[in-house]
Amino acid sequence: MDVAVTQGGGSGADANGGHGDADGHASYSLVDGLNGWQTTLVTVSAVAMVIFAGNWLTRPVFRYIAAADLRELFTAAALLMVVGIALLMSLVGLSPAQGTFVAGVVLANSEYKHELESCIDPFRGLLLGLFFMTVGAGINFALFFDNMLTVIALTIGTMAIKALVLAILSYSFKIQGSDRWLFALGLAQAGEFGFVLLSFTVANSVIPVAIADRLLLVVALSMLLTPLLFILYDRVIAPKFATEQNNEADEIEESGNVIIAGHGRVGGVVNRMLKGAGFSTTVVDFSSEQLGMLRTFGVKAYFGDATRPDLLEAAGIREAKQIVVAIDDKHQSTELVAYISRTYPDIHIVARAVDRNHVFDLYAAGCRDIVRETFDSSVRMGRSVMLALGMSEQEVQSISAGFIDDDRTSMIVTAELHDPKQVAHNNTGYVNKVKEIAGIQESLLEEGPSGFGKLSQKLAEMGEDPADIIKRYEQEAANK
Repeated sequence: MDVAVTQGGGSGADANGGHGDADGHASYSLVDGLNGWQTTLVTVSAVAMVIFAGNWLTRPVFRYIAAADLRELFTAAALLMVVGIALLMSLVGLSPAQGTFVAGVVLANSEYKHELESCIDPFRGLLLGLFFMTVGAGINFALFFDNMLTVIALTIGTMAIKALVLAILSYSFKIQGSDRWLFALGLAQAGEFGFVLLSFTVANSVIPVAIADRLLLVVALSMLLTPLLFILYDRVIAPKFATEQNNEADEIEESGNVIIAGHGRVGGVVNRMLKGAGFSTTVVDFSSEQLGMLRTFGVKAYFGDATRPDLLEAAGIREAKQIVVAIDDKHQSTELVAYISRTYPDIHIVARAVDRNHVFDLYAAGCRDIVRETFDSSVRMGRSVMLALGMSEQEVQSISAGFIDDDRTSMIVTAELHDPKQVAHNNTGYVNKVKEIAGIQESLLEEGPSGFGKLSQKLAEMGEDPADIIKRYEQEAANK
């Protein structure tokens, strides 16, 4: 490359290899003076080098940084990499925004991406807010009001065309039901990267400034209208599909000994166990997608809303011995348990509880066989940890049994104080009782793990026998 010295405000290369602009400032580029194919070769080589470095060099670099155990170094290294790649892209004639995009792709494919994400997360909201503030400050409102109809028409047309293309793609990728509308409407706006592209095209004289200003308004207005599309989906489209599902319940041809309401990650396991043990089950689920998958694997299930009395009758609830309530919605689950316990008092109800408060709600609704969906798995994890720490199987079994017994006791003692209409931490009586039980448990465990399993005995000595509480609570429920 020839190097020349320019005088005054002319353009050319300075003595240090930089290129002067019209104001005499030095600028640097790796592609100035190259012809088309040379520029393309340098640009492609730079991108290939970034991709290669991202795939092969970032791993040892971040491994070395991880050994230092300093989170600040992760943040600094990530920002340095982004700035460095953006600078390299600038030197080969590409936009710094394109460089940051490439850097983002490189970091996203790193095995340390989660650590990087947690380190950069505090800056994300701040920088994103700054970005949109800058965009908003650059909007020409006078131009918008002068060309309001044109801008609105362009915005609606752009979003309509994009939604149509997305809808066509949804057919290709077999997206069904309301998800197809959500896919088409949720991505119909012009993305924020449009601001970057428009700035790049103006800087490189691809389109005139006047047209770019109008397109900036279109991009901003489409993003402003996007929340309205989500409201339209939630209030109009989604309920329509839900209503259609209510009217398409399957006709239940045969009933079993056990009705399973909800065949998800809980009801499915229960169904497999019961079928394997030789019991007949009637499975009812309200997810057409879930049932379609089940039928593919040969699992017999019926589509319908188990909270509907007519469907329960069709499922044979009068002849069934038990019903397993394993639906996801807490409120619907509680209402279903309350209805069954009132209408069919002889049937045994096994209900899945989402959390501790849901246990109290189900207990108040009349269910006496309640299983928290995460409790048993959490206890098993605790057992695994203790075994890995070197405790014997016998010790771990004793601690686990005692812990389960204490937890059940505390649930019984605090159940009467639970108020379904009040948030747990705002219920003073409930909070005080939980604190009191926690204090008793701490005193019992001062003697070591042997203190597990003694809470019930301790409460009985204090005149608060859990067995008496159960009898009193059931009597009150019967009187209601």
